Amino acid sequence: MPELPDIAIYIEALDARISGAPLQGVRLKSPFLLRTVRPKPQDAVGRTVTGLRRIGKRIAIGFGGGFDNDIWFVLHLMIAGRLHWKAPGAAIASKSDLAAFDFPDGTLTLTEAGSKRRAALHVVEGAAALGDLDPGGTEIFDTDPQGFRAALTARNHTLKRALTDPHIFSGIGNAYSDEILHRARLSPILQTQKMTEAETGRLF
Repeated sequence: MPELPDIAIYIEALDARISGAPLQGVRLKSPFLLRTVRPKPQDAVGRTVTGLRRIGKRIAIGFGGGFDNDIWFVLHLMIAGRLHWKAPGAAIASKSDLAAFDFPDGTLTLTEAGSKRRAALHVVEGAAALGDLDPGGTEIFDTDPQGFRAALTARNHTLKRALTDPHIFSGIGNAYSDEILHRARLSPILQTQKMTEAETGRLF
């Protein structure tokens, strides 16, 4: 599953390709992808991309209409979902194709390997609705060592569970947490409230 580092790279790539560009069309091949009813994805057609952000492990693409009237496409790629940048008007014909989002300079396609459809698209309007999709975990690059330790030790969990809980830390999953713990030389089953300041400092 794409996690914080992967999502950050996706957003950088999207920013270079679609920021300021108008959405020309939306093609949804899989009925299981869309998880909301209103607004409709087609309501964003003709609007310009005005924002890109990460919400946990999700990618949010904002289409301008005023702060409270922006339409947001929020993509959760889950385990096997991936985004691809292709030529304008690219077909969505293979079994793995779920959706295509058409822009003047290219088409952003969403694919998902395998037969199970776990990837999700939420279409919401306004900042409040977008915020409802945020689990609220601490952003690790926006906090300091004291804030990090406070979030980590607020409840007594194993270190692995604490790092991967989206209500505690934003964007960290199994793979990223394993890399972090390996680098910090800490056990995944260490209890968070038994950690020393030196250990939490090293983890941070």
